[in-house]
Amino acid sequence: MFGKAPRVQPSVGLSGSGALSHVYIQHPPLRCSVPGSVGLFYDDANKLILSPTAGQVFAWKTNSLSQQSTPTSESVGEGPVLSIRYSLDGKVIAIQRSNVEIEFRNRETGDAFVQKCKSESESILGFFWTDCPTCNVIVIKTCGLDLCTYEPGLKALRLVDTRKLNVNWYVYTHESRMILLASGMQCNSFTAFQFSSGGVIRLPRFEMAMTKAEANQKPVLYAEDLHIITIYGRIYCLQVDRVAMLLHFHRFYRDAVMQQGSFPIYSSKIAVNVVDNVILVHQVDAKVVIMYDIISDSHVPISAPLPLLLRGLPRVNASSSGFSNKDAVNLETDEIRDHEDIIYGDGWTFLIPDLICDAAHGTLWRTHLDLEAIAASSSEVSSVLEFLQRRKLDSVKAKQLCLSIMRTQILERQPVPVVSRAIDTLVMSYLHSVKMGISIQGRLVGAEKTVASDNQHLDDSRFLINVPTSSAETHKNSIKRGSMSGGEREYRQSISGDIRTESTGLTTSSIVKNRSSIGFDAEENVNLESLGSGAGDSHRGANIEQPLQPEGSESGENQSEPDIPEQRELQVASAAISPDEMYQFIFAPVEEEMAGDPAYLVAIIVEYLRSAASEKLKVHPNLNMMTIQLLARSERFAELWMFVLNKIVEPSKEVALQLLESGRQNFMTRKLGMDMLRKLSLHHDYVLLLVQDGYYIEALRYARKNKVISIRPSMFLEAAVSSNNSQHLAAVLRFFSDSNPTFKNTTDYCMYRRILNGMSAASVA
Repeated sequence: MFGKAPRVQPSVGLSGSGALSHVYIQHPPLRCSVPGSVGLFYDDANKLILSPTAGQVFAWKTNSLSQQSTPTSESVGEGPVLSIRYSLDGKVIAIQRSNVEIEFRNRETGDAFVQKCKSESESILGFFWTDCPTCNVIVIKTCGLDLCTYEPGLKALRLVDTRKLNVNWYVYTHESRMILLASGMQCNSFTAFQFSSGGVIRLPRFEMAMTKAEANQKPVLYAEDLHIITIYGRIYCLQVDRVAMLLHFHRFYRDAVMQQGSFPIYSSKIAVNVVDNVILVHQVDAKVVIMYDIISDSHVPISAPLPLLLRGLPRVNASSSGFSNKDAVNLETDEIRDHEDIIYGDGWTFLIPDLICDAAHGTLWRTHLDLEAIAASSSEVSSVLEFLQRRKLDSVKAKQLCLSIMRTQILERQPVPVVSRAIDTLVMSYLHSVKMGISIQGRLVGAEKTVASDNQHLDDSRFLINVPTSSAETHKNSIKRGSMSGGEREYRQSISGDIRTESTGLTTSSIVKNRSSIGFDAEENVNLESLGSGAGDSHRGANIEQPLQPEGSESGENQSEPDIPEQRELQVASAAISPDEMYQFIFAPVEEEMAGDPAYLVAIIVEYLRSAASEKLKVHPNLNMMTIQLLARSERFAELWMFVLNKIVEPSKEVALQLLESGRQNFMTRKLGMDMLRKLSLHHDYVLLLVQDGYYIEALRYARKNKVISIRPSMFLEAAVSSNNSQHLAAVLRFFSDSNPTFKNTTDYCMYRRILNGMSAASVA
């Protein structure tokens, strides 16, 4: 239960003029205050805020916070309430009345019964509902765990199994299905269980180290010092060490619990939220928030500590007419002032993953990230892009920021290596999204995931993790390879050698360079059934240790709102930028805005082509054409030739036509375009261009050799007449007469035969 709190004078307000913050809460909150309430409770399994009164309980859904949200009410009888939870199907309400009894009330039938402790020496610490196949109610006692099944027909709990151990206190989250049971004099010895649809998994017993103070050689660990969180589909536990002023984070594996790092803290009292896989560490005494993204290589904060901000405050309008409007605004302003008086006060309870409950005022807030402020506060472009690319809850905003950052970098002519690293980040992020089967439009590309034998890597050098693939692999391969005709393959094979230019020294061997990790670690999709089923105590792997997964995790998303389909779609969306978007929203707008020497833009495009080529990613065809235009505009024809000959520019019909257009004043460039058409087996276009250039005899020979029958004879005949050469006209007529026996019956043959006779007569005369 969230306790009532006295008024505490703050040193920092919730909001202020010109306040800078990276984390905010949005006004209005969910108002969950009812007269006669005995307290507020959070049912994390059903995402409900519960407020019991004398004989009733009011419930608000927390999936969508709204000031006008109407609660549901249910009769629960009178009596004290220590804890209250709905069953996972919502049919039963369980209420802990005391430390020895739990009352169960069936909402459909109205039947109720009380489950009591059998021994006077034991007491109930708490309970929760689970979707475990062998039991659905777990009761935590000072002597261990009771694994029970709710039996409505018997009006009782049926005991399935017991786990005997001394328990001082426990921590549990439904998101992870993980419970930690603390025991020992210092409460630092733990037994962990995971209850899920795959069964019961017991982890090995472990201890959490604590720094000893000179005055206290045996410090005690408290329940508020531990926070179970789920980040990128992995289960972690955060442990507060007040003596060392550190926040240790431990990761749960199937056969071990390992400490993987520590964060510095600056307050003796901290609270934790998780928003979009970002850890928010609230320094309650210091009244600031520090953000961490533990998937990145560095465990330093994302940005400097800043206060929490309240957005959306009502503003008093002095010109407003009407007493009722003014009165409502004044009432709202007074209420906001009350809220400002208790920022980070004792009445605030932080709920995993992203909620804040103000028990003193009966309000519920949701924490949000200000991605724009975070992006603006860092000068390390590549790191900012990595961070934005990992965001899922607001992927549209993250993508817009990434596009804007890239455009700004190019327009400001930042050093090429800096922009190159940023490009590598975006390319790798896109490939990662395709590999994981995540659509950049916000819908899942592939629903079924399989594990390929060649998609394995070592995590932390000791844990083998299978990287899931999906049916989107086929889509990814088609993107990488592109739609390649036989002529294109022939053309690529006909031009051999490294990709190199005289100006840049770019080679195939140099562009495929070793990439450092940009923070996209594989989200493991380990099914609990594969780890072991049933209710066995210890399920150990043969030779490897498997990481534990929260139940229902798919792609490492923060599934705080699983029962809203639209929200789920947003959660699996990606901020990744496709090659088409790279061209449409970065290179095309930048090319229009940049004036003068295009050398810098060409260098940036080359870096993108290098990055895409190293991953076999097909770029937008217009980007190749833009490259040719920029080089031709600055008359850098030598570099243009090398770009084409060494396949830096992808060969295609569009590129060939652009070469022909750009080569009006340069014979070699035009010849490259002609050669590209021929090597791509675009025989029709090649013959047409030969005729247009006046080489109609060569065009006839080429057409005969390659059996091009789609060209109109009149085109060749007109070209022969224009040359005023009777021998050429006779040769053209003979060619079409021999290749097409019906040609002599056409009007073209008759007309050009008369012209040929006239030319012959004129030459004789």
